[in-house]
Amino acid sequence: MIELRSLCRTYRMGSEDVHALANVTLSIKKGEHIAVVGPSGSGKSTLLNILGCLDRPTSGSYRFSGQEVAELGEVELSGLRQRWIGFVFQFFHLLPRLDAVGNVEVPMLFAGVEREERRRRARWALEAVGLEHRLRHKPEELSGGERQRVAIARSVVMGPRLLLADEPTGNLDRHSAEEIMDLIERMNAEGLTLIVVTHDPAIAQRAGRIVRLEDGRVVEGGPDIPPQS
Repeated sequence: MIELRSLCRTYRMGSEDVHALANVTLSIKKGEHIAVVGPSGSGKSTLLNILGCLDRPTSGSYRFSGQEVAELGEVELSGLRQRWIGFVFQFFHLLPRLDAVGNVEVPMLFAGVEREERRRRARWALEAVGLEHRLRHKPEELSGGERQRVAIARSVVMGPRLLLADEPTGNLDRHSAEEIMDLIERMNAEGLTLIVVTHDPAIAQRAGRIVRLEDGRVVEGGPDIPPQS
């Protein structure tokens, strides 16, 4: 599903170049559950942003379902993100003035889905994460675990192939964290490819494979494909 070959991402900071990713070669198969770990500054968030088409590599190749991402324009990239990739973050990023249904409707609103269809799919997604009794509650009326469930419902309501989770349990107590991981792992078992960035060893150990980054390089968990000659 995902093939990275000799991927690099360099940022210019003042007079110096910072190599956030250096020669990353990695493959991720459809339906895998990957944990990305490593110390702060190792390149985890940069890798996730590139996988989610929120950033572009400086050099190297990123192929998503056989498509070379570098060949896509901004409109095509936006469409790829909207249709095929879901995002879950540590801080939920819910809109405080909208209730649970309204928050889950947001990506469908941008996609031009009709109002009645938005409502139907939002309710379905919230029921799927166990929040059928919280449809009309706003974020301030929800617990941390419930807010993360709303965020997950929003991330999967468009039917993505890939779910990128950046510290999805970082703001939750242990019980809520386990409930959230159980939830997204059930989605993974149904075929959704899951990539989780985490500092929590217990969360990482739940994955089928651990990819460890240090200084922008993969030091564990890859590569699965040979680099291009």
